[in-house]
Amino acid sequence: MRLVNMTAKRFAITVVLFCSITIFVGSARASEADAIAISQNIRARHMPFGTIMDPIFATPDSEQIVGYTHCGDSAIWTGHYLAAESFRYNVTRSPEALDNVRIALGGIESLLDVTGTNLLSRCLIRMSSPYAQAIINEEASHGVYQNIQFGWYWIGGTSRDQYSGVFFGLGVAYDFVDDPQVRARIASLTTLLLDFLRGHNWSVTMPNGSISTTFVGRADQQLSLLQVGRHVNPARFSTTYDLYRLFFSPLVIAPISLEVLDNNSYFKFNLDSINLFNLIRLESSSFNGIYRQAYEILRRHTDDQKNAFFNVIDRVLSGHNDARDADTREMLEEWLLRPRRDVPVDLRGVYPSCGSTDMACVPVPIVDRPRTDFLWQRNPFLLVGQGSGTIERAGIDYILPYWMGRYYGTIY
Repeated sequence: MRLVNMTAKRFAITVVLFCSITIFVGSARASEADAIAISQNIRARHMPFGTIMDPIFATPDSEQIVGYTHCGDSAIWTGHYLAAESFRYNVTRSPEALDNVRIALGGIESLLDVTGTNLLSRCLIRMSSPYAQAIINEEASHGVYQNIQFGWYWIGGTSRDQYSGVFFGLGVAYDFVDDPQVRARIASLTTLLLDFLRGHNWSVTMPNGSISTTFVGRADQQLSLLQVGRHVNPARFSTTYDLYRLFFSPLVIAPISLEVLDNNSYFKFNLDSINLFNLIRLESSSFNGIYRQAYEILRRHTDDQKNAFFNVIDRVLSGHNDARDADTREMLEEWLLRPRRDVPVDLRGVYPSCGSTDMACVPVPIVDRPRTDFLWQRNPFLLVGQGSGTIERAGIDYILPYWMGRYYGTIY
């Protein structure tokens, strides 16, 4: 079983390595040194069980980790981390980046292995960990399951978000990491994930038969997942994708057209973006015109909302734009000035509000926005953010647009 190889020894080594890490490199200018330091910190402090989580410190000024949180979104951010390190490897050919890719893939593999059915779990926790009880208490609403044979708890209630993040990472890694073993692992993982979903009528089904969510009614997401499937395993998924594309491609536009009517649940725009990224870039037929119509609807809504990640995706899908790309560089430079921990933010009275007292009239400057797990999935108009100052964010919202920008020429 692959997950048993993620030992406590590996984690202990990475924690020791943190002592030599400098997270910021003095200058606010977006740089490779900043991105590498953030990646090293992620390995040292954000992957206690092989997938992304956030450490909790004893006090705001302490370096003592007393717990972990955000286990429920571990799958989606591990997928984003995999994508970031894959772009990094392609740009730099760094052995460290390749190792990070392999570790992330191992983490995703463990999220399937631990369930015993190839269902994707949200996260997993060693039963012997001193952090286990607090994590499972926090995630109890999603359903806590046990793999007693190998000594793991795992969290169910898996959402479409988690699948979308994982497929985003797998699709990127397959194309940007030219390592035969990595590509073979991705093809196998993708096949297992898709076979599970298709075998359960596109419903995410728990071991007890309950359904946590379904992809039925989201043709855009089904097609995106199948697009990655037929790309990495054409013999198994090409015919299925072709049939789905023929019958369901006209349905891609409708859900996105509805979602852009408001900024509630802003994370949906990140999901739309990562799904359309693979769906469009891997499509060479005339159906790409339909997919692009959906993307243009999304982009018209978000293009003035100061979002570096969406800007880099637009660079890929729409081509070069000097003003947009300069804006992206500036936003990443501002990101480096943000606190890494979840210090509370209350900007009411600092910036004019519109509609409600906690919503600004224009996007809040990057440096001032509430602290969060992945900045680019949060409403840019928010004026208030809760926090205790004790939870450290991973920084994937920096390294992903940075390395994408390096590869596509936005950042140089």
